[in-house]
This record gives sequence, C-alpha cells and structure tokens, in this order.
Amino acid sequence: MLLRFLTTAAAWLALALPVTARNFQNPLKNPNGSDPFIVYTGGYYYLLTTTWTNIQITRATTLVGLKTASPTTVWTDSTASRAGNFWAPEVHWLDNKWWIYYTAGTAACCGGQRMHVLEGGTNVLDRYVYRRALESGVWGIDGSILRFPSAYYLVWSRFSPSGKQSLYIAQMSNPYTIGTPYLLSEPTNSWETVGGAVNEGPAALYHGGKTMLVYSASYCWTTSYQLGMLTYKGSGDPLSASSWTKRGPVFKGANGNYGTAHNGFFTSPDGSEIWNVYHATSNSAGACDGNRYTMAQKVNWNSDGSPNFGSPPSLSTTLTGPAGEPA
Repeated sequence: MLLRFLTTAAAWLALALPVTARNFQNPLKNPNGSDPFIVYTGGYYYLLTTTWTNIQITRATTLVGLKTASPTTVWTDSTASRAGNFWAPEVHWLDNKWWIYYTAGTAACCGGQRMHVLEGGTNVLDRYVYRRALESGVWGIDGSILRFPSAYYLVWSRFSPSGKQSLYIAQMSNPYTIGTPYLLSEPTNSWETVGGAVNEGPAALYHGGKTMLVYSASYCWTTSYQLGMLTYKGSGDPLSASSWTKRGPVFKGANGNYGTAHNGFFTSPDGSEIWNVYHATSNSAGACDGNRYTMAQKVNWNSDGSPNFGSPPSLSTTLTGPAGEPA
C-alpha cells in the first residue's frame, strides 16, 4: 500500500513540475569564458571563447550540455608572430565553408595583436588551415562578420587617427580579403570612455528587417565595460558612419555580474528566438582576465522593433533554455 502511494505521489509530482530538460543556470563556461561566440547548426551548439593559447570549440545539443562537454582544440600555432594571446575566436559560414576569425600575436602582450582567418570545411569541427592575416602590420582585434544582401563586411577594433580604440568596417571580396577600412564608430560618449576610450567586440544582430551592430564600450578592466549599439538607418552605404545611429548603454552589469560585454548572438534550435551570449566577472572592481565566465539569455523586443536585452541574472537564477531544444 505504501509503495502504491509513493508511486502515485511521484506521478502527480512529475505532472505538476515544469519540464526541466531545457532549464539551465549560468555560467556556461568558467574559467576562460571570455569573449564568447555561439553558433547553432545541424542540431548542435558550438561555443568558442578566449582560451589564450589555442582555439577550442565545445559542442552540445543543449545549452546546459555545454557546461560539461569536452572541448576540441582546432588550432594551435608555432609561428612566433601569431603563437600567443589568442583572443575572441568566431566561426562563420561564408561561401559554403566555415571560417574562424580570431586575434593572435606574440607571447608578449599586447602590441603585436593582429586579426587572422582559418579556412575550414562544411562541418564546424572539420580540419582548419591557416589562410592569412586580414590586415598585415596594423594592430587590430575582434574581427566579426556583418551581412547585407549584396555583400558581407568585416567589422573590428582598431586605433583611429585621434588615438581612440574605435570600430572600423571594410567590405570583403572573399572570406579572407578585406577592402579599404573605414571608421565606423569612435568612443566619444561618457559611457564609452570609462577607464579609456574603447569601442571593440562588434556583433551583428538582425531582426524585423533591422540590421544592428552591438559592441563593447569602455575599458574592459572596469565595471563600466558595457554594450552599446549601432543601428543601420535602412539606406546609405554601410561603410559610412552617417548610415548608422548610435545609442547606449543597452546592457550593463547587475546582480553580482560585472563587465557584462563582448557578446555574440545565436538563434534557438527552432529559429524563433535570438539569444545573447556574453561574458561577465564576479570581481566588483572589474576584470579582463581568464576568470571571466560565459552567460546567455534570450533577447526580447520592444514595440518599436528594437532589442530589449534586460539585465544579467544572478548565477542562482534558473532560466528556460532556447525553444526547440530536445526534451
């Protein structure tokens, strides 16, 4: 009788509780969760972060699965000019192949940082080969891809003539060749200049016919490292700063998470949601080292079609994972 009662109680409890297969708590990766980038394709999430000495990709069918999956090292390098300080790798599908864009330099940080590109195959975890530096002899970091119907562009961080670390844009003739760089955004607002004038870590966002670039502003060793946004006006040359409007900050630290920036965007398995992946630190003074961790949360939308990023939740908050994940 007791066994029957317990079995019946367990069945009712199971019906009363929400499905938890998709539930997760941040962080997704800690330590070395800095500068995260996620792409969802072919039934898997692929996560890349700054791991400093190589490029690794972690694969899982659910977000929570990324926390325990073993990473695959897809690139190391012994060429002295690009064998150290690997930063901000991203994987993008262009011209029917996967390409990894990343920053690397010498073992001594950080004056030798350059942007580089690796050529892969039709599977994210296919073998990669070194293709080239994207801009030889010029300091540059955080290259990312921006897509328009007629062309794709590289957007990255570089010093402007005024000495400010700014965003630049260049049209690409192929996945490993950029055209003339143009200044897209200089850090001039107060929220972009805390601890230093910085614009970096651009990430493209597309929704409702709008094209946006979300980027990191202010110095990464401060708690004011936060996100700003450029929105394409809908007409004009994407290479021209006048074709974009700026606002910010659109996302900043909260609930014990500081320096919440250097983000990326990915879609849910069913394609109905866009998610924001970013890093944070628990250091209340701010930090820009390997102790930063990876966080993710769904993007919501305002009535005017602009994104509402909300606030970073505490690490004890249980979130429902992306729509379409396996039950």
